[in-house]
Amino acid sequence: MCGIVGYAGRRDALPILLDGLKRLEYRGYDSAGVAIVGSALQVMKDKGFIANLEAQLPPLKGSTGFAHTRWATHGAPSKVNAHPHVDCTGKIALAHNGIIENYASLREKLQARGHTFVSQTDTESLVHLIESYYDGDLEAATRKALGDVRGSYAILAVHADEPGKVIGARNESPLVVGIGPDENFLASDVPALLRYTDRVAYVMDREMVVITPKGVTIKDLEGHVVQREPQRITWSLEDAEKGGFEHFMLKEIHEAPQAIHETLLGRLANLEVDGFLSEGVTSVKLVACGTSYHAALVGKYVIEEIARIPASAELASEYRYSQGATERPLVLLLSQSGETADTLGAAREAHRRGCKTLAICNVIGSSLSREVDKTIYTRAGIEIGVAATKTFIAQLVVLYLIALKLGQDRGTLGYDELDRLKDQLRSLPRAAQYVLNKADEIRSLAQKYGAEAKDMFYIGRHANYPVAMEGALKIKEISYIHAEAYAAGELKHGPLALLTPSTPVIAVVAQDPTYEKMRSNVGEVSARGSPVLAIGTEGDKELPKFVDDVFEIPSLPWIFSPVPVSVALQLFAYEAARIRNCPIDKPRNLAKSVTVE
Repeated sequence: MCGIVGYAGRRDALPILLDGLKRLEYRGYDSAGVAIVGSALQVMKDKGFIANLEAQLPPLKGSTGFAHTRWATHGAPSKVNAHPHVDCTGKIALAHNGIIENYASLREKLQARGHTFVSQTDTESLVHLIESYYDGDLEAATRKALGDVRGSYAILAVHADEPGKVIGARNESPLVVGIGPDENFLASDVPALLRYTDRVAYVMDREMVVITPKGVTIKDLEGHVVQREPQRITWSLEDAEKGGFEHFMLKEIHEAPQAIHETLLGRLANLEVDGFLSEGVTSVKLVACGTSYHAALVGKYVIEEIARIPASAELASEYRYSQGATERPLVLLLSQSGETADTLGAAREAHRRGCKTLAICNVIGSSLSREVDKTIYTRAGIEIGVAATKTFIAQLVVLYLIALKLGQDRGTLGYDELDRLKDQLRSLPRAAQYVLNKADEIRSLAQKYGAEAKDMFYIGRHANYPVAMEGALKIKEISYIHAEAYAAGELKHGPLALLTPSTPVIAVVAQDPTYEKMRSNVGEVSARGSPVLAIGTEGDKELPKFVDDVFEIPSLPWIFSPVPVSVALQLFAYEAARIRNCPIDKPRNLAKSVTVE
């Protein structure tokens, strides 16, 4: 997870590094630190948010350096465990995103040679290892040290005796180069660079990079130069700003209609979905983690309903370790960042099994796009909030497109039905906006149901069961309310025992084939005294008789109801968290991109 940003150029490094680091704080905020090379190596770090560090920073002069914001893996959040870490000489500083798997054995060997360790981190082993190989050339020492390392990493390193130079390297953790006139940059993610350049190059696994004010050199770990053309980034600095909203999450929820529109643009008329070919597809396996897994579960129902093809969904962390079946499904891998470690591992496992692979991703140039046969980009734009919102909606839209393409090619959709479904897809931006226009109503419901709640249940059926799961995840992530989601038919198999008058139940009761069953389930809940907030369809006159409150989504074919329902549940979670004064964009213990296993 962690965020790192490096600079070598003509200007003072500190303001640039702090600005870039703040744009990466969604990657981790347990601690932060900077290393600046001027007349000497200067290192400052502290526990907590970047603002804590910034408040106590003296003017550190120098035009070379890096900064780091941490999501703790080895060692509790503390000043001593914060990055950068420094070697025994006080001349080498290093920051690291990832996990050094053999750090313990390295630490023992280095301590036996007289190296002194001060932290509990895996990272400190690497800086001392580089020190042990250093003989006047930081690049060569780093290359040798990485040959002894097992694990994942994106690292930046500087040496007091080599000003004007930052060394970077990556393996299974993202690292991108920003290219400017007489200055160059390194970062975990593009948002850190948008103020300074729109030209980037991606460092690949087991590669090193050296930046100086005059140039960028990328090499493999054997020392061979790698030629890589820079790419232009279309995201703007404004995309990474709050734009007048109180939180990034709120801004990104309100960007859902635009994300839907952009994701559909140019793809819907002829179902030309980024070169996706359905020839030979007889079954589909959807693989993902977290919020993307909930999108995958929705996709299972959508693909089976529209394309009439067997589909299943599996957690990436479990797929990797299951025995490969004899069939060879099309494997869809969903990831907002394209850097999720378990999803990358699942992509490699799918290839090992001989499966065709297709990624659904929001980040051009991501690691996942290089591991699969084809990639469909969601075009949701930058998402800064740790809790995924518009990217989840955009993933659903791509899954609808894939289902239509499969249905068209397999002949399970007639022309009239296909045209009708396309028209309904075109209406989804309006459906999302319909919900957003009722934000005041959602705010009142959040006050009623979320202000004091300690526990909540979310229930749904069919395609809206995973939507309920995603709603429960959102309320957990940002409001810290304990929430569980159940397929509504499972309530009687245990969860009913937990219902009390102080346990709100959020029920997704869209007018779909499960509507009557859902009403019965809601009745079971109400009979136990729990207050029920239903997400229902506009114009439903019966539902209010069974529940305490109804929030209405627009009337549209039930298969598309997960989109407006999801927007409503996202906004409900946001408002509950805001009422409870929670740090919405920086929920505790979480980070945006899970790049470690």
